[in-house]
Amino acid sequence: MKGTGTETTANTTSPLGIAAKGYAVDSASDPFKLFNFERRMPAVDDVVIRIHYCGICHTDIHQVYNEWQRSKYPMVPGHEITGVVEQVGSSVKHFRAGDHAGVGCMVDSCRKCHICKKDTEQNCADSCLTYNSTELDKVTPTYGGYSNLIIVKEHFVCKIPKNLPLDAAAPLLCAGITTYSPLRRYKVDKHTQLGIVGLGGLGHIGVKLGAAMGAHVTVISTSESKRDDAMKLGAKAFLVSKDDEQMKTAANSLDLIIDTVSAPHDVAPLLNLLKFEGVYCAVGAPTKPLEIGAFTLLMKRPTITGSLIGGMKETQEMLDFCGKHNITCDIEKIEATPETIKTAYDRTVKADVKYRFVLDILNAFK
Repeated sequence: MKGTGTETTANTTSPLGIAAKGYAVDSASDPFKLFNFERRMPAVDDVVIRIHYCGICHTDIHQVYNEWQRSKYPMVPGHEITGVVEQVGSSVKHFRAGDHAGVGCMVDSCRKCHICKKDTEQNCADSCLTYNSTELDKVTPTYGGYSNLIIVKEHFVCKIPKNLPLDAAAPLLCAGITTYSPLRRYKVDKHTQLGIVGLGGLGHIGVKLGAAMGAHVTVISTSESKRDDAMKLGAKAFLVSKDDEQMKTAANSLDLIIDTVSAPHDVAPLLNLLKFEGVYCAVGAPTKPLEIGAFTLLMKRPTITGSLIGGMKETQEMLDFCGKHNITCDIEKIEATPETIKTAYDRTVKADVKYRFVLDILNAFK
């Protein structure tokens, strides 16, 4: 990539592409810069989307700073994308110009393997991530939603219900499906005692979804200051994880725990909250391994599992559920500039946002 200090241009562009602009980083230590690049020309099964909004996920921060040691640069992050369809290919059946559309964490997969045929494309060995990845050719880099347009196969585009505002719906494409999928997998309903660990971008939407499914929701947080918000979001109980007496009193009370925390933390006290044969599901991705004592496994026989977003069928189901129940994310919408992105990253790491930053892409790059 070649640059002028504040603006860079991809050196792999083709005259057959569509000009695009985004914000990219060249390395884990470099600031965001304006990035000129090209999207591929649309194929017959492609949908061209003018991006209006993109949420800032904690994954973006992990990837930009190479905290998972798998980052590729230049990188245009962003996988919580909403916008308006501008153009569709001749074989596209379910979208037309003017539709509200969303793109989440993946933009393609092989669609042939047994995993894809189970509608769990996110776990396909050839899944193509929305950014920091390549297309199926294993060569063409993917660039995410901190950009003005994106071209995606119809199969990997979702319809946003008309009653949901595009800005507050954007984080549903990651935070929403990440929590919805395990809630559905473990059949959460009015009989479920559900624990949500962490009240951030993932946790707050998990509370809303769990409550809408009828569950008795308990929020578990390190901070007493989150109690009032948890209750307003739909929780029925609140535990301060640092309060040993509270945690002891609540032992053996929960059927399912969804742990949304991305920072390293001790899960042993959380597992003590589970009933016999309860389920602990991790959806956050700490940089350090979780430690689980053998006797907890022997005595409680818990299911220890994790969940990675959801397949396309389930993602659309989640959006339709949110439309039916009028569920959106609590957001702080911000101007999209290199400086505001850096500030948002710093505040996200400090948990200083209620509860998701969303970039106003529509008014950027002018």
